[in-house]
Parts: sequence; C-alpha cells; structure tokens
Amino acid sequence: MNDAESADEPPRRRRRDPEGHRAAIIEAARHTFAERGYARTTLREIARRAGVTHGLITRHFASKERLFLAAVPGNRDLERVAAGDPKTLPDRIAHAFVRRLETDAVNDPLIILMRSAASDERAAAHLLVAMQEHSAAVYRSVLAPGVPGVPGVPTTPDDDLDARVALVGAQMIGVAFSRYIARTEPLASMPPDQLAEHLARILRQILFG
Repeated sequence: MNDAESADEPPRRRRRDPEGHRAAIIEAARHTFAERGYARTTLREIARRAGVTHGLITRHFASKERLFLAAVPGNRDLERVAAGDPKTLPDRIAHAFVRRLETDAVNDPLIILMRSAASDERAAAHLLVAMQEHSAAVYRSVLAPGVPGVPGVPTTPDDDLDARVALVGAQMIGVAFSRYIARTEPLASMPPDQLAEHLARILRQILFG
C-alpha cells in the first residue's frame, strides 16, 4: 500500500474500547446506509469507515440486518421513549418520531429503507417485520397485561396488541412517506408540533380505542 492509499484509509481502532467501537460502527453504518441504501451497503465498507475489522462488526452485531436495526434511531431508542406513564405513550411516540425525522430525515435509515423498497422489496419487508416485532415487545412491556390499576387506560388484550402495534407502525410509515418522501400537502408543510399532535391523537385511538 502506498502513502496515498494509506491516507485514504481510516485509522484502525486498536485500543480495547468495546463501547467506543460499537458507537463508531453504528455511526458509520448510519452514514453508509444513507448514502448507498440497504442493498448496496456492505459490512466491509462500514468496517473501513469505522476503522475496525469486519470480524469485529460481526462479533457485535452478527449480521447486516441486525446492524441496520441497531442503527435505526427509533428502533434503537424505543425503550427509552416508551418508558413512563402508559396513558401518555402515544404522545411520547408521536413527538419523538416527528422530532427525529425533522432533525435529519434525509439520512434517517428508516427513510432510506422506504426509498429502497422498490429495488429490494424482500429485504425491506423483512426488516420492517423485524422492527415491528421489536416495537410489539416494547409496547407490550408498557401496556400489557391490561396495565392494571392505571385509571383512564383501557385494557388491551394480548391477542389484539400485535394488530394494534402493526397499525401504529403502518400509520407512522404513511406519515413518513407523505411528508418526507412524496412531500404531499397538507402534511409536507404542516408545522412539526401540529403534525405530532395529530399523530398522537391517531395513535391514541389505535392503541386504546
């Protein structure tokens, strides 16, 4: 390798720092998925950008799919957003979702995945199912079984919760597509706070009826 090639290569992170390595991998993954889409992104390219080895990525995340799920902000932060009073769960979900996409929709892995669905439908569907399953597990931990003893929160039967979570996901994907990809009105120009309030009201109806 000549000096010019060496200059183009990110420095390897040789010190033992598992959390630092993990953070660097996730950051590199977000940028690479945003630039190349899911199908064209490789673990070797992410490793090069993160300054780690390919083997270290597979040790932390096992596969490209699991790395993508870890890199999606909403999927990664869902436990933190969901924690709290069940009655205000729809508000927390809606405001966090809108705030996240308003911050950086162009580079958001969920938007990238939606854009790439036409060229890699199978991969997109598989990843969306995995995200839905993760969401269902988190929401169930907050809402089920029946959130006993919480006034004003209707009982949500366990056999109905998966359907409700799927509808929450479909609603949020629809909003994301209309505002950030298709840019259709009135959602495209709606003030973020107003959008979050409308979305929270709809999610409340879906989750609690």
